[in-house]
Amino acid sequence: MLHRDPSPPGTDMQPPLGWDATAAAQGRSALNATPTPPRGRPHRRRRKLKGGLSSPDCRLSPGAGRGGAQAAAGAGPGDRSGPPSGCSRLGELRCAPAATGRGRGRPNGTEPARPRRRLLAPGRPPLATMGATREPLPRGALGSLLLLLLGLCGAREVHLPPGPLFRVEGTAISIPCSVSEYEGPTLQHFEWLLYRPTAPGISIGMVSTRDPSFPYAVFSPRVQSGEVSVQRLRGDAVELRIARLRAEDAGVYECYTPTTDSAYHGNYSSKVVLKVIPDMLWVLAPTARPPLRGRMAGTSPLQLSLSEGQELQLSCTAQSQTQQHTHLSVSFGVSAPDAPVGRQTLQEVVGVRRDFAVEAGGRFADRYRAGELSVAKAGSEQYKLAIGQVRLGDAGTYHCTVGEWIQDPDSRWQLITEKRAALAQVTVQSIASQLAVSAGPPEVRLSAGDALELLCNLSGPVPPAPHEVYAVSWVVGEGDGLLVAQLDTDGVAVVGESYANSQVGRRQVSLQKLTPTPGSYRLRIESAQPGDEGTYRCVAQAYVRSPDARLREVASSRSQGLKVHMKSEAVVVEAYAWLPIPATYRGDTAELLCNISVESTQAVHVAVSWWVVGEEEPQGRMVASVSREGVAKLGRRASGGDMSLDKVGPQSHRLRLHGVQPSDEGRYHCAVTSWVRYPDRSWYNAGAVKSNSVAVYPYARAMDTLFIPLIVGIASALFTGIAILATITCCFMRRLRKR
Repeated sequence: MLHRDPSPPGTDMQPPLGWDATAAAQGRSALNATPTPPRGRPHRRRRKLKGGLSSPDCRLSPGAGRGGAQAAAGAGPGDRSGPPSGCSRLGELRCAPAATGRGRGRPNGTEPARPRRRLLAPGRPPLATMGATREPLPRGALGSLLLLLLGLCGAREVHLPPGPLFRVEGTAISIPCSVSEYEGPTLQHFEWLLYRPTAPGISIGMVSTRDPSFPYAVFSPRVQSGEVSVQRLRGDAVELRIARLRAEDAGVYECYTPTTDSAYHGNYSSKVVLKVIPDMLWVLAPTARPPLRGRMAGTSPLQLSLSEGQELQLSCTAQSQTQQHTHLSVSFGVSAPDAPVGRQTLQEVVGVRRDFAVEAGGRFADRYRAGELSVAKAGSEQYKLAIGQVRLGDAGTYHCTVGEWIQDPDSRWQLITEKRAALAQVTVQSIASQLAVSAGPPEVRLSAGDALELLCNLSGPVPPAPHEVYAVSWVVGEGDGLLVAQLDTDGVAVVGESYANSQVGRRQVSLQKLTPTPGSYRLRIESAQPGDEGTYRCVAQAYVRSPDARLREVASSRSQGLKVHMKSEAVVVEAYAWLPIPATYRGDTAELLCNISVESTQAVHVAVSWWVVGEEEPQGRMVASVSREGVAKLGRRASGGDMSLDKVGPQSHRLRLHGVQPSDEGRYHCAVTSWVRYPDRSWYNAGAVKSNSVAVYPYARAMDTLFIPLIVGIASALFTGIAILATITCCFMRRLRKR
C-alpha cells in the first residue's frame, strides 16, 4: 500500500510526553496509524517515560500533504477527519522516528520538505505496535496527557463546507476554504486538488495561489481561460470557482495549505465531496413548445394586446426530475420590449419562493397588497399569474424564471440551476387614446318654456374592461363651465347648484343613460329659460375600479361645444322711491314709498327690498324686504325702533319707520327683482332694478330746543337757593349759641 510520511527530512522534533497514555486513551487504531520511519534511518531507541512505560519518539502529523493520507483508522479519500471531543485533531498523533541532526536549528516559519510516499513491507506492523506495553496509565502520565491535549487544541485547522455537495452540470460553483490557528504571515497559500471517482488515490492539481504552473494538463486550459480560478477573500481564506461544471468535475476536492508553522501541528488540508448531477429542470411556456434545455427560450413569445384596465393571465409549467430532494422557486417578471433580458433589466412582478412564500417585486408590492395581482399554483407543475387591471406601465415582455434549490449539509440553501422562458409580449393601449366623446345637435333654438334635449355619445375600448366605469356630465359656459347635471360612476344623477336652490327652486333636469357602456346619454331640461342660453359640452371621465372599491381615473375627454339660443321675451321693470311727508321730526313715523312699473307679456312676480346708506355703512344695509311670494322680512334699525311693510297699491310698497331717531338718518332706496315662473314650477330671474334714493333726516322740534335750557335753569336755581338757605341757617345758629 502507498503511505505518506508526514516527517519532513532534516527536522529534529522531540516526542511528546505520555505517548503511551495517549495511545491507550485513543485505542489500538491510533497506534496502528503510525507511519514507518524513513528508509535509511535507524530506529530511535525507546526511552523510559514517567511511570515506567516505554514508547518510540512521537509527534503530531500534518494529516495530509498533497493528496495526503488520512489521519487514523484508514480513512478513505472522501472522509472528513473530524477531531475528537476536547481537541481539534487529537486523532492525528502518529509515532515517527527521530530525525537526524542535520535538520536541527531550522528557523520558525520555514516550510519543511514535503512528505514522501513510501511503500511498507507487506505484513510489517507499524513501529508504534512493536513492543508496545499495555499497562495501566500511571498518575504522571495523566498530567502529561493533559498538557498534550491543551497543546493540540490550538493546532492549525483547514475549513471546508461539509459535503457531499450536489451541483448541476453546466452551472457555476464556488467552494470556500480557510485556515485558522496557524503561525507565520497572515497571507497563507492554498492549493486545490481533485480526486476523481475513477482513481480515488491519484490527486490532480487544479489551481494554486502561489504557483502558476501548478495545474495539471487537464485543468491548465480551463485555468488559463478563467473557467477555473481561485479567488482570495482575505489573507487566510480563498474560494475555488468553476464557471461551468462538467461531469468529470465530480470527485473529492482537497484544499491544502503549505505550512508556515515552526512544527507540524494540526491538519494542513481538508476534503469535500462534489457530485455533479445532470440538468433535469424543464420550463414550459403557454404555447406548445419543446422543453427548454438551455438558459433561455429560443422561440418568440406570444403577442398580446390589451386595453388599460383589462385582466392579464399568464401561466408557465415548471418540472424537475432531479433524484435529490430539491425545492423550486417560480418568479414572474417583466422587461421592456426591446431591452435585453437579465437580472438588471427584469423587474419581478410576483413570485413563489423556495419556502412557498409569495412576494411581489418593488413597484408591484402595493398592487399585490391591494389584491390587483396574484399568483397561484394549478396542479403540481403549473403556476398562473393574474393581473386584474393592467396599466400602461405593465407593457413589456413577460418571463417565467424557475430556480431549483438544494439544501447543503450545513443547512444552507443553494441555487443549483435556473431557467427562464419568455411567456408573452404584452402591449397596453390607453383608454384615453380610445375614448371619444361627441354631442348633438350642433345648434338649438328654443323659446322660453320649451324642452331642451341634448345627446352625448361615448366610444371606448371594445370590449370594455369589466372594472371600467364612466362618469358623464354636461356643463355650460366657457372654460370649466357651470355644471348642469352629472351621472356618476354608480349611476346616480346630480343636478348643478344653479338648477336646484332656494331662489330658482328645483328645475326638472334629467340625465339618462340610453345604451350600455360606454353608451349614449341624454340631457333634458323640461322648461328652458332665457338664462339657459349658452355653449354646452359633454364631459366623460373613465375610471378603473380596484378590488378594494377605490376608483382610479385613467382618461377624460369632452365634446365640441353646442350652441343653444333662446328667444327672449323682454321684461321691463322700473322703480321710484319718494317720501309722502318730506319733513320728518324726531319721534314721528317716517314713510317711504316704492312705486313699481312692469312691462311684460308674461306674469311677473316682484320682490322688493329696502336699503339704507349712511356714513357708518357706505356699502349699504338691507332694512326690510318682501319676497316674490309676498312674505315680509324685517331687518334691524340702527336706533332699534319698530318698522313695518305693507302694500298700498297694485305695484306700490311702503316702508314705515316708527319713532325715528337721529341714528336713522341716511339715504334710502328700494331694489326690485322680477321673477317669472315656468310650468315646471321653477323661477327665472327676469331682471333687477334699483330706485332713486331719498334722504331721511329727523328734525328736532321747538319744544326739544327749549327743554334742555329749561332743565339747566331750573337745576341752577335750585342749587343757588339751597346754597343761600344753608348759609343763612348756619349764621343764625352761630349767633344763637353766642347769646
